[in-house]
Amino acid sequence: MVPVGYASVLNASSRGDLKKEIVGFAQRLGFETVAASTVIDHFRAEPEFITIDNTPEAYRQTFEDTNISGVDPVMQHCKRFSVPIIWDQSTYVEAGVGEKWEAQAGFGYKTGICLALHLPEGRHFVMGVDRGDPLPSRPEELTRIVADLQLFAVIAQEASQRILLPAPQQPDLPALTPRELESLRWTMEGKTAWELASILGISERTAGLHLNNATHKLGCVNKHQAVLKALRLGLIR
Repeated sequence: MVPVGYASVLNASSRGDLKKEIVGFAQRLGFETVAASTVIDHFRAEPEFITIDNTPEAYRQTFEDTNISGVDPVMQHCKRFSVPIIWDQSTYVEAGVGEKWEAQAGFGYKTGICLALHLPEGRHFVMGVDRGDPLPSRPEELTRIVADLQLFAVIAQEASQRILLPAPQQPDLPALTPRELESLRWTMEGKTAWELASILGISERTAGLHLNNATHKLGCVNKHQAVLKALRLGLIR
């Protein structure tokens, strides 16, 4: 199920609503600034970035400079990996661009967490939260923050595609079988593949196959994202 505290972003109906939800989430998590970008790869052209952020105006020109972002170690990590990166001054120093950290630190960008979701059809969603204070020193607290950010990013990217992409770029409504839809409904209720198999009277392997097929047809990277997309498209309730 979608956690109650995160469900409102699914109901965002405008860019303003989406920004309010994203900024509010970041601030509740303890971060002053946030940037969430929907990225679309284009054949023989530069990628298209559609970004929602609360970047300080005094830092915006630097923030939007693609030449600078091209050597940013955080962005380079997110281009290659889906694993979140927890960064601070040492990340930039070790990459040989310590001066970039010095320049951004004055605007509150001293440490943060960033992650990327690499989706089918050349689409990506990058979300980063930043702050001036050090991150928590307790590993369990930091792990919780990262997990919260990962879950929210999955939900926010669904809303971002719906609100920010023009109609021709919206994905077609997929044709799911009754079994695939039923598998998503039970997954939404928090059932595991083993429990799903028991409920439907099928093998666990077959249950997993239905979920994998549904996830693939919906163009998603995991079953949780597939449930969210099916909800948004009205395929399940």
